Amino acid sequence: MSNKFLGTWKLVSSEHFDDYMKALGVGLANRKLGNLAKPTVIISKKGDYITIRTESAFKNTEISFKLGQEFDETTADNRKAKSIVTLERGSLKQVQKWDGKETAIRRTLLDGRMVVECIMKGVVCTRIYEKV
Repeated sequence: MSNKFLGTWKLVSSEHFDDYMKALGVGLANRKLGNLAKPTVIISKKGDYITIRTESAFKNTEISFKLGQEFDETTADNRKAKSIVTLERGSLKQVQKWDGKETAIRRTLLDGRMVVECIMKGVVCTRIYEKV
């Protein structure tokens, strides 16, 4: 993983996030809160473990993992998922599986920004973060 991912990132734009949350099965009230949130993402590494901490006024989440090893994750919308993060062509690709469903989250560095694509049932949400 490129050390360029490491650091603190602030959300600067978001497209189709409500549609993505709907595809995940998130209820209306939580979607409204999710759409209001402007999260900060902190990515750090200690040894072989990568930690991604997401902080917002509504909820904080944190995952720690080794690349290529499945782990248990409780998502921001409280899904209990089996997740795995791999490195693909310089991008961090995360796959979450729960209740026979699956979503993919791809984090890519582009022009000094972190572009996060969230994909579920043909819905593609793009969220762009800038380094703080």
